[in-house]
Amino acid sequence: MAKMRYDVTDLRLAPEGKKKILWADRDMPVLALIRDRFAKQKPLKGLRMGACMHVTSETANLMRTLKAGGAEVALCASNPLSTQDATAASMVKDFGIPVFARRGESVKVFYDHLNAVIDRKPQVTMDDGADLVNLLHTKRADGAGNIIASMEETTTGVIRLRAMKKSGILKFPVIAVNDADTKHLFDNRYGTGQSTIDGIIRATDMLLAGSHVVIAGYGWCGRGVAMRARGAGALVTITEINPLKALEAVMDGFDVRPMAEASIFGDVFITVTGDKHVLRAEHFRKMHDGAIVCNSGHFDVEIDIPALKKMSKKVVKDVRPHVDEYVINSKKSIHLLADGRLVNLSAATGHPASVMDMSFATQALAGEWCKKQGRKFEIAVHDVPTKIEDWVAKLKLQSMNIKIDKLTREQVAYLASSGEGT
Repeated sequence: MAKMRYDVTDLRLAPEGKKKILWADRDMPVLALIRDRFAKQKPLKGLRMGACMHVTSETANLMRTLKAGGAEVALCASNPLSTQDATAASMVKDFGIPVFARRGESVKVFYDHLNAVIDRKPQVTMDDGADLVNLLHTKRADGAGNIIASMEETTTGVIRLRAMKKSGILKFPVIAVNDADTKHLFDNRYGTGQSTIDGIIRATDMLLAGSHVVIAGYGWCGRGVAMRARGAGALVTITEINPLKALEAVMDGFDVRPMAEASIFGDVFITVTGDKHVLRAEHFRKMHDGAIVCNSGHFDVEIDIPALKKMSKKVVKDVRPHVDEYVINSKKSIHLLADGRLVNLSAATGHPASVMDMSFATQALAGEWCKKQGRKFEIAVHDVPTKIEDWVAKLKLQSMNIKIDKLTREQVAYLASSGEGT
């Protein structure tokens, strides 16, 4: 694997991929501004960067930006079904970026690709789910000493990394890019919200209006999916284990109840919790014929697929693209979308470029910050500096031709004082 220069499905797909990359770039003006500055200043010169992320046209523009800054970058997929093969081909052929990703790759190949990135001795890593970091803490601990810091893009990964820090096994500093307001408030809510509904409709061609949609989890992703489902006319039910989030869902106007009750009437079930076996045999037994189940959380463990398979008489693959029919008996079938993997990336094309513009702008600037900090970081899970977030938000507003107010001198003085009262 150390000698592998790249591994993609077909380099002949590059022309199609280049069109998609440049199309996405039109909606990523903040990242483009950073790329222009990086190309002039080369703030990442000499830095080796390894990324394990969804291989999409938006990610391609992030990789282009890092390379423009002088970094040596290599990319592998963070999910076997999220890779856009044409985009991967174009990154290699048109932009000279080593990519190790094939859509539908086996678990073995998935880990071969992770190892190929680690073989390049990265000093800063970018993760989407912490698979790269996890490997650097286990079978490839030989590469951990090279790491200055790692950046984590998704909620699931940050959860894993905080657990590693708490248990005392974290070997190097991590930047929780997912926790940045410019990421989770927008990418998770508006990106996941729109792309999840897009994936479901592409896969099933169903009408959401009037359908009972059950969403497991009311974090930022769950909120976004619920908003978009309601906007399409669906009757939305939320299931939660957190009392505050459940209360928020109620006050946002959603029906809230346990999955044991919701499984009786739901037409579409969407998991976005980051936890394991949220939908299980006890729920499948209560679902009606034709119920649709899918996942928009990072890993394919939220739906207990082995239990569903065990209780089925047969499985009919690809009754539609990305739709498998699990035949329970002669009167009941349940339809699983995208093998239980991220439905928004497996059955659609993921988040719109305009929202990834903020996430990846923050990611690029966090990479520059890591380079400047060097080995000064404490081994912990760190937040992205506020000044980076403010800069990204201001530029995004500017690109949308939106202006905001500024504090007057009087207002600045008032906020800094404690003398005035009633």
